[in-house]
Amino acid sequence: MHKAGFVNIIGNPNVGKSTLMNAFVGEKLSIITSKAQTTRHRILGIVNGEDFQMILSDTPGIIKPAYELQESMMDFVKSAFDDADVLIYMVEIGEKELKDEAFFNKITHSKTPVLLLLNKIDKSNQEQLEEYVALWSEKVPNAEIFPVSALEGFQVQEVFNRIIELLPESPPFYPKDQLTDKPERFFVNETIREKILLHYKKEIPYAVEIDTEEFLEEENIIRMRSVIMVERETQKGIIIGHKGSALKRVGMEARKDLEKFFGKQVHLELYVKVNKNWRSNQQQLKRFGYNQ
Repeated sequence: MHKAGFVNIIGNPNVGKSTLMNAFVGEKLSIITSKAQTTRHRILGIVNGEDFQMILSDTPGIIKPAYELQESMMDFVKSAFDDADVLIYMVEIGEKELKDEAFFNKITHSKTPVLLLLNKIDKSNQEQLEEYVALWSEKVPNAEIFPVSALEGFQVQEVFNRIIELLPESPPFYPKDQLTDKPERFFVNETIREKILLHYKKEIPYAVEIDTEEFLEEENIIRMRSVIMVERETQKGIIIGHKGSALKRVGMEARKDLEKFFGKQVHLELYVKVNKNWRSNQQQLKRFGYNQ
């Protein structure tokens, strides 16, 4: 008997969805930073066992969209309800509601098995924990509740085992040696974007998109050329920094991570271009893999 199915992770921004998926997959597929709205796409991570294939989907945090890009991000979340065999709804200690009532309604009326993960319990005490378990048991009576710490790995294996129990009988959907549905360039883009999220403040990280124009794999080295798109000239100057120092730091840190990810030497060239108001431009969003 072989089991296979789609396990979709949803929740508010910053509750630990990407950390959980990376813990399951054992690879860093999703960006993790302390900033909200880090995940923009729906990213699949595939975990293969001898008799199972778990296809995990990390989705953007649920927000009320303010512009076209965010509308597209919420479409990725909506699609996560359509094909789920198991739904993981992630909340954190201190959180009492989902930011969108319609999504919350979908969860509480879901015919799909729901696992509610109460994350970041390493930041709470027993009394608090019991209070939040009771609160969420009442709010989502159709869910199984697991207190976890995705970062510390607490109860992660237990959740993993329960998911396997819930997966339907099915042949694998993807080849058994496949880790994700995304192309290599996608992870180059995401790695660079992560460094920008870490090192720049205010609006800058959210006004940025990466386009890897060249990815040439040779025997001992991968040569990459990536363009950092910003919306305004002033942002371009901030990204580059004094005498190019800020851009150099991003490039150096991204290269180190990419060498780890691909397991070989990387040569990375970075450029910065202005692409006015790309976040509100349907054509540009489509080009970057949104609105699909």
